Parts: sequence; C-alpha cells; structure tokens
Amino acid sequence: MSLDLGPLRRVGYVAAPVLAPVCLVAAWGRDLPTWVLALLAVVLAASVLAAVHHAEIIALRVGEPFGSLVLAVAVTVIEVALIVTLMSTSDKPTASLARDTVFAALMITCNGIIGAALLVSTLRGGTARFNAAGAGSGLAAIGALATLSLVLPTFTTSSQGPTFTTSQLAFAAIAALTVYLLFVFVQTVRHRDYFLPPASKGEALPEDAHAATPSARATLVSLLLLGLCLVSVVGLAKVDTPLIESLVTSAGLPLTAVAVAIALLVLLPESISAIRSARHGRFQTSVNLAYGSAMASIGLTIPTIAVVSWLFGYDLVLGLSATEITLLAITMVTGILTVTPGRATLLQGGIHLSLFAAFLVLVVSP
Repeated sequence: MSLDLGPLRRVGYVAAPVLAPVCLVAAWGRDLPTWVLALLAVVLAASVLAAVHHAEIIALRVGEPFGSLVLAVAVTVIEVALIVTLMSTSDKPTASLARDTVFAALMITCNGIIGAALLVSTLRGGTARFNAAGAGSGLAAIGALATLSLVLPTFTTSSQGPTFTTSQLAFAAIAALTVYLLFVFVQTVRHRDYFLPPASKGEALPEDAHAATPSARATLVSLLLLGLCLVSVVGLAKVDTPLIESLVTSAGLPLTAVAVAIALLVLLPESISAIRSARHGRFQTSVNLAYGSAMASIGLTIPTIAVVSWLFGYDLVLGLSATEITLLAITMVTGILTVTPGRATLLQGGIHLSLFAAFLVLVVSP
C-alpha cells in the first residue's frame, strides 16, 4: 500500500513560504552557531521547492513565455539586491563580486541548466525540439552584452586594470538595460511566437494544453507566496554566507567560490523548474528560463551596480580573466551550434555539462 504524499506536499508549499520569512527575520543580523545555520539551509531548500511550485502555477495561468519571464525577472531582481547588500556589509573585498556573480550566472544558465535540461529531455533516446528563432535571438543578446560588460573592461586602456571609466560604465549600463528591455518586448509582444514550442509543421503549439488553468485567485496566492519564497531564498542565502565562507576558507578555495555558491543557491528555483519542464516534454520552457535568466542577470545587474558604485563610491572590477574569456567564448560558440538547428541530442547536453564542469573545476583550481 503506497502512501499518498500529495496533501503533505500541498501543505509544505504553503508552510515553507510562511515559515521562511519568520526564520529570516529571527536570524537577520545575528551571529548564529553552525547548527542553526544548517537548519536555516534546510528551510532555504524548502523555500526553493515551494518557489518552483508556485512559479509553475503562475506559468500555467499566464502561458509562455510570460511564465518564464516572471520567474527569471523575480529571481534576478532579488539577486541584484543580494549583491548590493553584500557589497555594503561584507568585510571582505567586493570590487569583483558583481562580475563573479554575473559570470557564474551565465555559466550556470547557458551550460548547467541547458545541459541538464537536454540530458533529461533526451536521455531516453529522443530529440529535444525548440524554436531556433527565439533561442538564437536570446543567445545573440547574451553574447553581445557579456562582451560589452565583461570582456571589454579587460582590454580598455583609459582606466587602470580591468575596469571602465565613468563614461564607459555609463554606456555599458545603458546598453545592457536597453537591449534587455528590447528583448522582453520582442519576447512578449512583437514576436512572441518565436518563444513558443514549434509544431512538426512549423506553427506554434498551444502551450500547456494538457494542464488545467489555475483560477485567478489561486494565481494571485501563488504570486504572493512566490515573492515570499524568493525574498527568503536570497535573504537566507545572505544569512548562510558566513557558513559558506567558512567552508570555502577551510577547504582552501578562492573567494570567487563564494560568489559561485551564492549564484547556485539563488538560481536553484529556475534550475529545478527548467529540469522539470524538460522532463515533461516542454524543453522550450527550459530554454526560455535559461536564456531569459542569463539575459536578466546582465541587463538588470550591470545598470544597478553601476548606479550603486556611483552613489556610494564603490570600486567596480568588471573585466574577466583570460581563462574566463575563453570559457565564455566556447560557451557562445557551442550555444550557437546547439540552437541553430532547432533540435538537440544527448551529445549537446553532454558538451554543455562538460563546459559547466570545467567552469567549476577552474573555480576550485584557477
């Protein structure tokens, strides 16, 4: 006799968003012992799972690509808030924190999420199909903005080091925000069909036709609970940062690993949602989530961090190292070859995951 865990899961999806903010308020600004930080990490994990559930309810109500956009923008906005908080409160050097976090987000989304989703979608011998027009436009925007914001500072000569002058940073910030807003307009208004699953004859399929549409009330409740979950995820990640830093230090890892660990925690809701979508045959949703998150990470983080650096006089190092530029370049080339045909196999998934593994290895051993 099997036990039906459905009711327990539904209770958990409501309890976690309510419990997590209470724990966050109780823990904020306090010096906590390790065992309490470990318990908070469990609450954080429960919040991640609840966030994925409520994001999927919203996605079913509003349809693609709006559902993916809601989760991508919500997570990125709070990710930016976390970066600003760490820059203003950390006693460790934070000049490169924004760069390291954005680059980690790019590697996680463009290689880790895409690779894992492809693996899940094609593991049983199938072929993952998606709309090449939408995926290609998103990847082109990611490549352009990553080059303008993260590569050029390494080679400019007007300021010392991998940094921008004030005018150069202003241009990069305006370009990032403009291209991102243009991408959102194209994705949701002008060419929404580019981001819907392709049919065998080329026309877009009605998304999620097999699933019941949630009521307006259920959607509003999920939107509220999703907001609570995302705030809690980022807040608890900030609270658990001392635990992360101590683990990184005790393992002899560079401080860059802290930014990567935080990016992994913040992107967990999108990662799980993308893999679930791929498992249910909605690989287009996985692509929208991954590339939308990468685009939002650059398009929203760079302008915000630029304004914060001007207002408070923070140093801002944006230029990538030669190793990171190489990883970015091969990621863009591999991504282009993956999305151009509009279909991908297990091989492409393995290639993207190998690049993600290389990124993690080079973080641990630069």
